Amino acid sequence: MARSSFKLAGVPLKNRVLVASGTYGYGDDCRDLADPALLGGIITKSLSLKPRTGNPPVRIAETPSGMLNSIGLANIGVHRFIREKLPFLKSVDTAVFANIAASTVEEYCEVLSLLNAEEGIDGYEINVSCPNVREGGLNFGTNVSSVAEITRRLRPLTRRPLIIKLTPNVTHIAEFARAAEAEGADAVSVINTLIGMAIDIRTRKPVLSTVTGGLSGPAIKPVALAKVYETARAVRIPVLGIGGIASASDAIEFLLAGATAVQVGTANFIDPAAGITIAAGIAAYCDQNGIDDTGALVGALDAGKGVSVVDSWL
Repeated sequence: MARSSFKLAGVPLKNRVLVASGTYGYGDDCRDLADPALLGGIITKSLSLKPRTGNPPVRIAETPSGMLNSIGLANIGVHRFIREKLPFLKSVDTAVFANIAASTVEEYCEVLSLLNAEEGIDGYEINVSCPNVREGGLNFGTNVSSVAEITRRLRPLTRRPLIIKLTPNVTHIAEFARAAEAEGADAVSVINTLIGMAIDIRTRKPVLSTVTGGLSGPAIKPVALAKVYETARAVRIPVLGIGGIASASDAIEFLLAGATAVQVGTANFIDPAAGITIAAGIAAYCDQNGIDDTGALVGALDAGKGVSVVDSWL
């Protein structure tokens, strides 16, 4: 079979498929439905310094080919995570990346420092791009200087890999990826959700309590692919592709566009074993096409001689 294992910023992964933050809980939520040890890695639900109740309902709504969410980064807080969730994650034979969300740069630093004192965490994904919280979120993610500052402040606090999760709700995502790379990020995750909304025509009111929320699922895949392609051509660090991946074919498209690995998100709500199935499908595709290592797919897109829209931007 084709080789699936590789190292992401020095961390050994069994394959190139991870589960995205917020779609797989803290790992223990899905343990009776799928074996997390068959994944390349788990990215935890976002962690803040103190517990967050998140936004009031309604905060999830289906849309054509997608889902809107306005959870508001509800989470149990870093202290409870360390006490109650980390012991299970330590027992799982797969890589674990803690996702961190915060309202201030100082909070990012404090949460990371608390986690960095613990064993069982392989790296960090820094959420600077959530579109459905009032404090932090896009205020950080749509400002290049803020992304640079957060990365710069966090880098000296850990030797573990630092992954910056970027928003698509900007004109040129490459600028943000370059800023993160310049300040020491080991990788970037591309993309977080797009801003979207839905309206109930019977009541003439927004479906979500917050009016707008984050759009995910197959509907955003073409946008995500374009952002991954743009980012991978702009930086040397690995790009983790996210956005509407529901099959091995979807994942392979992201790898060809330049993603080193992918994250499966919304598909987990339909099938918690989606990531496992996708990883197996990538390996099968390689076997069928005489490819001995899944890494050979990364950046292997034949873009031809045409000039893309991205070329005209850069």
